[in-house]
Amino acid sequence: DLIFEDHRVAPYCGRCGTALSDAEVSQGYQQVDDPSVYVRFPLVDGPLAETGASLVVWTTTPWTLPSNTACAVGTDVVYQLVRTSGFGRTDELLVLAADRRVDVLGEDAEVVRELTGAELIGARYTPPFALVDLPAASGAHRVLAAGFVTTSDGSGIVHLAPAFGAEDMEVGRAEGLPVVNPVDATGRFTTGPWQGVFVKDADPDIIRTLAADGRLLASRTYTHTYPFCWRCQRPLIYWAKPSWYIRTTAKRDQLLANNAGIDWHPEHIRDGRFGRWLENNVDWALSRDRYWGTPLPFWRCTDCDHVEVVASRAELGAKAGRDLTELDPHRPYVDEVTLPCPSCGGEAHRVPEVADAWFDSGGMPFAQWGYPHQGHEEFARHYPADYICEAIDQTRGWFYTLLAEGTLLFDSASYRTCACLGHIVDEDGRKMSKSTGNVLDPWELIDRHGADALRWLMFAEGNPWVNRRVSHQLLEDVVRRFLLTLWNTHVFFATYAEIDGFSLASPAPPVAERPASDRWVLAELAHLVELVDRALDRYDVSSSTRALERFVDDLSNWYVRRNRRRFWKAAADDPADKAAAYHTLHTCLTTLAQLLAPYLPFLAERLWLDLVVSQHGDDAPVSVHLTDFPVAPDAWRDEALRAAMATARRVVELGRQARNDSAVKVRQPLARALVTVPESERAGLVALLPEVADELNVRAVELSDGTGELIERHLKPNFRALGPAFQQRAPHVARAIGAVSPATAGALADALAAEGTAPLRVDGDEVTLTPEMLTVVETSRTGWAVASDGGTSFALDTALTRDLEVEGAARELIRAVNDQRKAAGLALDDRIELIVAVSPPELDADLDAGGHYATIGREVLATHVQRAPVSDGTRVELGVLGSALLAIRS
Repeated sequence: DLIFEDHRVAPYCGRCGTALSDAEVSQGYQQVDDPSVYVRFPLVDGPLAETGASLVVWTTTPWTLPSNTACAVGTDVVYQLVRTSGFGRTDELLVLAADRRVDVLGEDAEVVRELTGAELIGARYTPPFALVDLPAASGAHRVLAAGFVTTSDGSGIVHLAPAFGAEDMEVGRAEGLPVVNPVDATGRFTTGPWQGVFVKDADPDIIRTLAADGRLLASRTYTHTYPFCWRCQRPLIYWAKPSWYIRTTAKRDQLLANNAGIDWHPEHIRDGRFGRWLENNVDWALSRDRYWGTPLPFWRCTDCDHVEVVASRAELGAKAGRDLTELDPHRPYVDEVTLPCPSCGGEAHRVPEVADAWFDSGGMPFAQWGYPHQGHEEFARHYPADYICEAIDQTRGWFYTLLAEGTLLFDSASYRTCACLGHIVDEDGRKMSKSTGNVLDPWELIDRHGADALRWLMFAEGNPWVNRRVSHQLLEDVVRRFLLTLWNTHVFFATYAEIDGFSLASPAPPVAERPASDRWVLAELAHLVELVDRALDRYDVSSSTRALERFVDDLSNWYVRRNRRRFWKAAADDPADKAAAYHTLHTCLTTLAQLLAPYLPFLAERLWLDLVVSQHGDDAPVSVHLTDFPVAPDAWRDEALRAAMATARRVVELGRQARNDSAVKVRQPLARALVTVPESERAGLVALLPEVADELNVRAVELSDGTGELIERHLKPNFRALGPAFQQRAPHVARAIGAVSPATAGALADALAAEGTAPLRVDGDEVTLTPEMLTVVETSRTGWAVASDGGTSFALDTALTRDLEVEGAARELIRAVNDQRKAAGLALDDRIELIVAVSPPELDADLDAGGHYATIGREVLATHVQRAPVSDGTRVELGVLGSALLAIRS
């Protein structure tokens, strides 16, 4: 008892002879002027019948009035019985919503009585036309309640014609109203004065008839959007036709229960958009008037109307008494098969309709295996699906049909998890539209930026259920910010590995014996593997992509940059250290390839081929996509080191801020710095102080108990807060604040921070200050640059000795020579001869005495540094110390 036949109201084109889907209707809306008529419906029964009053009923579709079967009011709407003249009658009594009286009848209408919509329910009236004789037993031509009645326009009383409105049909079914449909499949009247006329074309004559019969109260023009057929541009009508239904309302509770067990992403869809759709579930209109589609397997007897449902082609052949094994089960072939009626012996023909295409889509979980006729094992193994995804509009499409058919057939949902995707919009968040001109061709995006760039943008800009902005600019940012950073890190490894002839066959030092920077990056990699795995288990794509971007940035801009010299130096200097660096970076890149494979299949594959297959050949999986998702070994994990490095990097940021504030160039070495961190972080930071010193170009960084003695605090008055508080005394208080000594200012600022108030003597009296009355300004003592953040501070000794200045000059020379190497197009491992002439002679002597020329030679790969006059070289300014002329020979 889950399939039945009833009327269904659908948008319909009489010329094309077909109903249209919601998507098709949305393509054809036009702005039009339609007739808007107010019609008298005389009351013949009910509380107002004896007054001779008429209901004022409004409609913009006069052609539906001959099919009227009821009128609807809102139970909570206030209505009025009104006496008026001027509409062709004197002292006429009319009923309409109080909120619509002035707009419809004008200011002069006299209110006789107010009543609620509930008081009008059940009243009977005389309809404007009687094309079809409806007996009183039919329950027609009475006032009903409907939730869709409003007072924003019209009269507050709505005429119902169930044959021509979905809401009308819903109310009509609930109230047992007849369906009066004098309109054929071409959209023309089949009876009455307008027989053979297209319904919209009949409007003018219907209005004239209403006026002649004294039923027309007023006629106006109503401008609104109206649906037209996207094929032929003819106005659509909403038209009731016989349709087959699945009684999904009988399974509403089970649908809701099964939905509650689905893991929705985002979660609010379950009880929100989708849940509300299920709560308001109506029976599923199964049939469609199309040629193409799955023919409904219903054979109806032409004599007794008995309906036979056929389950398979084999059963159809058995009932027809002939072999139909080779029958194409589509139209027109299946329509030619007739069956003997088992009820009366007459001839049964297939009904002409086909099934809603969404029924096919909802049957995918079992139909793909041929179930129930075959594929039982495959179906049992694959049902229900672990995961499905589609755009949010499928809450009323595929998501629903999958759930409905799973519930109807198997009492269960056909999927465990559903990702409800957002839509793709333009850079400004607008829907893409050809008419707007903001549509992007996906192939152009892929050709210009790469498929992986487009994929990463889809993943990284937020979770998939958020609308996704796409543009060329955003894709360029993805390539620059992430993909190129990753690729350049790979190129760095590959370049130096080739120069050194490094082989992965060389033994890798145990992780515990590698330098702190190697152990740190592997600990971060272990954390990344676990984070990405957990996030993907939760379908939380954006958390995983943010973590991957952070790691790639740390790998490139911290690990590789900090350890670059380890790849440059000769292997003979420290072979174990160099092997540790190569193996560590290789591990990071290959593990990244595995982590990124679901997101960036092409780039991940290229990394794998370059880094693994080329090294191991047949001994390695030929594709990253054939490997297991990575699992971090315990040897990588070191949470204490991760925390210590985070502290060190926070200290480095403060150190950079202090350097910027001091205006001392980064290449200028400084003697020392003092660092203060919370007690819980001191022990871990000690081992990393050389890293901090090297990063900030400071010879020594020491832990300190505090840098407060290097800071002076001054107070500035805030007149805007002092004025209201102290009135005429405000200038005196301001002068007293400004005169506070640095030593007292610190104590007063601490008191304000701790207590919220602090006392201050002003002209012999004590006043109370609050934090908003002043600003605390901190300045570093002469010779120091200090930066602080919470419990962490960094104090930089900016005093320069001759020794430090000479070392800074050597750093400038190294930079200038490397710039010349790059300009000359030299390869990284090309050796050069360097000729340098430094002036004045004192600076040249100091550079030589300090061993800086030897350092310069090593850093720029010079086989020989010749200190000699340069006739045509590059001039390098070395600040107040002097200058130099450089020339290189490859």
